[in-house]
Parts: sequence; structure tokens; C-alpha cells
Amino acid sequence: MEIAVLSKFMFDEPSVWVTVATVMTLLSTVYLGFAEVIGSHLQYSKFTNSSAKQAAAGGIKLSSRTGMLMLYTPAFVAGVVSFFVFPGGGGGGVRFFLLKFVVTFHFFKRDFEVLFVHKYSGNMGLGSTILISIFYFYVATSLIVVHYMSLGLPEPPIDLTYVGVIMFTVGILGNFYHHNLLAKLRTDKEKEYKIPHGGLFNLVICPHYLFEILIFCGFAFISQTPLAFACALGDSCYLIARSHQTRNWYVNKFEDFPASIKCLIPYVF
Repeated sequence: MEIAVLSKFMFDEPSVWVTVATVMTLLSTVYLGFAEVIGSHLQYSKFTNSSAKQAAAGGIKLSSRTGMLMLYTPAFVAGVVSFFVFPGGGGGGVRFFLLKFVVTFHFFKRDFEVLFVHKYSGNMGLGSTILISIFYFYVATSLIVVHYMSLGLPEPPIDLTYVGVIMFTVGILGNFYHHNLLAKLRTDKEKEYKIPHGGLFNLVICPHYLFEILIFCGFAFISQTPLAFACALGDSCYLIARSHQTRNWYVNKFEDFPASIKCLIPYVF
């Protein structure tokens, strides 16, 4: 059933299979957020072997650098390939070109950070690495392919393309800036976590997540397909839950953790 208000902001779905993919994308990412809340964390960063059950399960571990490259590289390659599969925008004009560019640039930037910015202190579980890598590859591919399938459909009456570009730009810059602040907390030889400070870290524990949400909202506003909005909403649900668990982790680890620091949104949450 078409919702009149939403139809002003979104393309129609090009097929029933795309509708199914949109619903499944939203449900699966919301589930990952729920799993974070109940303590079943994806095994990376400070949550590797975060519970006795997960530690006992063991499993194959990868170095964090190797694992993170595996997360982002397939999605980056998918973005690059899209410029050859759909040359000249595939008839989609500026909007489609911008979507391909921002998706590709985002995952290029993540690989760049893995190689030249981040400092590492632990390992990543192979299972979580594969799951997240498949998800990011799916996101990059589906955003582009579904938008291509939507070409020729009536454009949404309200064009949010350049609002999306602004959101993406703010998100990519803010995310990169706060990743740099995290990297400067310790030297290459240091392994211990510290309480982050500087920038929005003085107000929230996960400002890099807040800016990643802006990046995904930028994808959605540029594309304006229901699937793009589902990716943005699902990613937001996961990162909101992860930020809450991250704050709890810092509170438990550091007795002097400031009570005024929120999870994700300054002064609010």
C-alpha cells in the first residue's frame, strides 16, 4: 500500500523482489541492534570475546588490521566496478553518479583509515568479520543496483539529492576527524584503552557513530529509494545500540568516567 507522504520523498519500488530485500534489510539490521542490547556483540574492537560464552567459544581470530580490510575492501571494489558496469550514470544523471561516488568514496576512506590512521590493540573474530563484510558488500551493491533499477520511474516530487550531499560531507569529515582523535590517544606500542577526549568526545562517547549515521542518511537522501532509507534506519538502530553498550563498557572499565558524557547525541542520549 502506497503511503502518500512517503511517496513525496521516495521512488516507487521497481519490483516486489526489491520490496522483499528492503524489508529484510531493515529487519536484519534492527535485529543486530537488538543483539547488541542483550549482550550478543559482533566480535570486533573492545567487544571481542566480550562475554564468557563468547570467549569459551573461541574460534579463528584475525589481526584487527586484516579483519578491518576484509570488512571494507569488497564494498569499495563493488563501488569502483559500478562505474564500469554503469558508465556515464546509466542514464541516471547527476543523482546516480553522486550515489556511486559517495558509496565508493566512503569505503575507500575506511580502507585508508585502516592502513594509515587506526591504532590496533586486539583481534577480530573471523565469523563477525565475514558477516560484516558481506553486509557492507550487500549495502554498496544493493544501493547502486536498486537505484539503477529505479531509473525511468517518476522522480520523487521533493528532491533531496543535495541535502544528501551536505549530510554525507558533514558525516565523512566528522567521522574522519574523530577517528583521528581516537588514533592519537595512544602510540603504536600502546594497547590499553583510554577515555577519548576532544571534539564531540567531550559530550558523547561515540561521535564517530553519529557521523556514520549521517553518512548513511546522506546515501538515503541522495538515492531516495526505500532500500536506501531502510539501510540508513537499520544502520542507525545498530549504532544506537552499540553506542549504548560502548558507554556501559567505559563506565565499567574506568571509575573516573564522566557521568555527563552521553552515548551518541549530545545532551540527549
